[in-house]
Amino acid sequence: MKQLCLGLILVFLMTSLAPFKAFAESAKTNGAPAIKSEAVILLDANTGSVLYEKNSHTQLYPASLTKMATAIYAIENGNLDDVVSVSAKAYETEGTRVYLEEGEQVTLKHLIQGLLINSGNDAGVAIAEHLNGNTRSFAKSLNQYLKEKIGVEQTHFTNPHGLFDENHYTTANDLALITKYALKNPIFREIFGTKELAWDGESWDTTLFSHHLLLRGEIPYEGITGGKTGFVQESRYTLSTSAEQGELSLIAIVLKADRNEYAYEDTVALLDYGFDNFEVAEVATNEKFFGEQNESYHLNKPLKYTLKKNESVQVTMNDQGVLRVLGDDGRKLASTQLKMDIPKELEGTRAEINPVDLAKKNHIPAILMFVFLGVGIVYLQKTIKNMKKST
Repeated sequence: MKQLCLGLILVFLMTSLAPFKAFAESAKTNGAPAIKSEAVILLDANTGSVLYEKNSHTQLYPASLTKMATAIYAIENGNLDDVVSVSAKAYETEGTRVYLEEGEQVTLKHLIQGLLINSGNDAGVAIAEHLNGNTRSFAKSLNQYLKEKIGVEQTHFTNPHGLFDENHYTTANDLALITKYALKNPIFREIFGTKELAWDGESWDTTLFSHHLLLRGEIPYEGITGGKTGFVQESRYTLSTSAEQGELSLIAIVLKADRNEYAYEDTVALLDYGFDNFEVAEVATNEKFFGEQNESYHLNKPLKYTLKKNESVQVTMNDQGVLRVLGDDGRKLASTQLKMDIPKELEGTRAEINPVDLAKKNHIPAILMFVFLGVGIVYLQKTIKNMKKST
């Protein structure tokens, strides 16, 4: 009987994972990926280039992807060694939890780990109350932080965890920006990429496992560095994934997938599309660029950009000293403000010079010429007038 039960369990596991393994092995595509989810975006985290998008500016419900924003906000605005006292409200929070007890003492960092790795809604409330007193004040501060610090434009959060609220929404594009910003922080990056963590709670001693199947390796994929899952009925399945291969560092956001396997299938298709079809190039610092007055400009550091493999690009500079890299279809791959080289005669007088200054300098000879010409005309008119008087 035991052998029969074990056999049935094994068959169930194999059949439940088979769809994931099948599309993981067969999802490679030479063209644009076929996407089932409502909205997606694929972003190169190093260059900021958008490699693919579908409805990326459509406002949707993020579910637990909200917790990425809560985590980076807490890391940057709190003391990770602070000991947090868990409130009754945090203890009573519904949904996925790390089973905090009322009055339990937990460090802020441990709460952030429980928030991201096990998607603990109770940990989110405890973090919010510790940092801002209550979840409403926390949401107000979080929204301001996301707008001013990260530059999101279509996001409004009402809670720290992503449980459904009709006024709690964001976009795939904004979530990609949040993920891109957060991954620059080594603490967030470490927790975001944690597959498992021992959890010694007051009422729950266990090992937390990431819910993200690509990060855990249940869906094999080379180079996965982090991930967060989400689900509520109104948002359906949501997924954030980061992966690196060579110089490419990709972020894939998937929103409103009707089935869990669709979210992963779309993520794998996006990553395959990015790694198979794109590469990183740069404009070197030793390249010089010249304006209309022959003034020269330079880069302070190499300008990296992401382009399609074997794509030709055009590098141009406008009259304001802004360098732009354009793809062969005219799309902007990168842009930056150049620095103007200091003329030798001005060395030691100014740290830098702007285009208007140099334009004025280069026009000085012409201005002097017109001044002398004007003086000459006035002198000639007076001479003619005096000659008429003498006659």
